Amino acid sequence: MSNDLRIGVVGAGQMGADHIARITNRISGAVVSAVVEPDKGRADAAAANAPGAASFARIEDAIAADAVDAVLIAVPGQFHEPVLVPALEAKLPILCEKPLTPDSASSWSILELEQKLDKPHIQVGFMRRFDPEYAALRALVASGDAGDLMMLRGVHRNPSVPGSYTESMLITDSVVHEFDVVPWVAGSTIKSVEVKYPRRNSLSPEHLREPILVLMELENGVLVDVEMNVSVQFGYQVATEAVFEKGLARIGQPSGLQTWRDGTFSIADHVSFTTRFATAYDAQIQRWVDAVHGSTLVDGPNAWDGYLVALACEAGVKALDGGIIPVESPERPAFYA
Repeated sequence: MSNDLRIGVVGAGQMGADHIARITNRISGAVVSAVVEPDKGRADAAAANAPGAASFARIEDAIAADAVDAVLIAVPGQFHEPVLVPALEAKLPILCEKPLTPDSASSWSILELEQKLDKPHIQVGFMRRFDPEYAALRALVASGDAGDLMMLRGVHRNPSVPGSYTESMLITDSVVHEFDVVPWVAGSTIKSVEVKYPRRNSLSPEHLREPILVLMELENGVLVDVEMNVSVQFGYQVATEAVFEKGLARIGQPSGLQTWRDGTFSIADHVSFTTRFATAYDAQIQRWVDAVHGSTLVDGPNAWDGYLVALACEAGVKALDGGIIPVESPERPAFYA
């Protein structure tokens, strides 16, 4: 009899379908046992990559049918809470794509519900923590080999965004990743957020004012600036430069085949997050599966981390209108120590 973890994937859009293919083809110790998606066409298309998986319109139906041992939530953020609640009530391990929920109030409600269990059950899908280059940078900071970290400079660039992408999504859909990985790398929480506007890109959608420069001050005094640019045209790029007392470190630089031809040097760059962080996504899911098999349930950012990011996003959205916005959080519950 197989001991594979039976995962119910909730949402069969781009992220859900990508995770279904990943679990089926590249993850050991797990199978997709259920696809939860109300759109039958999308559910059937995604389930084609998960032999033997059952389809359900609601997570409650999959739980009632005893079809899942764990849940991977890949629906848009505004639909996370209605999936998290029944999954927690069923005491199922959960990997929830970012954000935990769209606001700090609902995230806090999820924290309160989770703390009724014996241990944390929610891992939040901030996959950058599983990227080898980010992990190496964090290790360098922690080692002190280059002296103290003083500044971080980041870029987060998209070739374009769909018409449904709004101004606030510069923060809640994009910089949300920096709000998680920067404190993780630097070993300190975010103290304040500020947004500056350079000259507007004439190629940006009419309803967007971008790029933006997001400035963060961390509690340990490290200063961070992040260029958020969603109309850069050339490709997808996420990179960071760390300034230490005794040197610099860079991650996210283009790699691979280099060509010199017709008087031009070139090296390909990514055009999507699905390729830039493919290794990170694989590692994230594998480590989560291994953690569930090992009974720790979480090996990565937990619900408390998701709550802190929700607070930072709210400060970031306020900062779009100007000013330095403080990020204030309550004391971390011992449950998440």
